[in-house]
Amino acid sequence: MTDIAVLGSGTVGTSLALGLARAGHTVLIGTSRPERAPSGELREAGVRLTTHASAVEPADVVFNTTPGELSVDILRPLEPQLRGRILVDVSNAHVRSPEGFPAAPVYPESSLAEELQKALPRTRVVKSLNTMDSRVMINPSVLPVPATACVSGDDAGAKETLVGLLRDLGWKDEWILDLGGLYNARAQEWVVLMLGPFVTRHGLVPFSLAIVH
Repeated sequence: MTDIAVLGSGTVGTSLALGLARAGHTVLIGTSRPERAPSGELREAGVRLTTHASAVEPADVVFNTTPGELSVDILRPLEPQLRGRILVDVSNAHVRSPEGFPAAPVYPESSLAEELQKALPRTRVVKSLNTMDSRVMINPSVLPVPATACVSGDDAGAKETLVGLLRDLGWKDEWILDLGGLYNARAQEWVVLMLGPFVTRHGLVPFSLAIVH
């Protein structure tokens, strides 16, 4: 069992928190509105809402699901609490089109994950789960073909811990692709630019990047 903090209480954050709690982990959601009552499903799974700092304090692993454009500013004040922690960055930082879809990266010569690592030099940043729908994150078998969970990071131990958590969520080893160092998070984050055309054609159905070889 791992103590986990999920920063962000939107669809992705609550979905991940629920999946990880159901897998047997202790999960806190860090949110800017901790006074809100958690949903019935979250309560049943033992997940509580609290402040960002209070969620991070007891955590071994922290998942960032805050809006990518704001993530650096939200997480930078947490630098003391995040020292030595594993930070799994699930977010994408993008400029939105008039229709509200990702249109361009906020960091065209970098990535959100790399910018978080710069802002949090003593945190072990890993990029993963940003190339799929939140329903697939916690139940990859929901798709008719195997999805791919890409992993990028400079800390081998952090990546190994994340892979263990992915297994707990139902991911098979052959569905997990280690892309190497954190630099390669750039490739992962560009995938989100396909979201607008995909949703326009197919609607809000479960989806994921799948690499076949």
